[in-house]
Amino acid sequence: MYPHERSLVKRLADKPFALIGVNSDRDLNELKEVLNTEQITWRSFWNGPQGTGGPISADWNVRGWPTLFLIDHKGILRYKWVGNPGDKVMDEAIDKLVKEAEAGN
Repeated sequence: MYPHERSLVKRLADKPFALIGVNSDRDLNELKEVLNTEQITWRSFWNGPQGTGGPISADWNVRGWPTLFLIDHKGILRYKWVGNPGDKVMDEAIDKLVKEAEAGN
């Protein structure tokens, strides 16, 4: 998913859009290497040494990886996908919400 995420960050750089990641790697030092190698330039939080059982996934009731949440500019959860829905589905949903944010809806 990293290549698509990188393309989203680049394509939507001047739009009302933010990508936030939560990483479930158990080893923080290995995670830092991955973030560097994969050119992760967006905010990415570490879920702790418990991996998928860490506090962020527990608070958000995440049961499968990846779980993707799409939150609109008003802070309302609009989409939730367990598993990757595919680039086209994600892009269409994101583009719709970006347009709404730009229009002030």
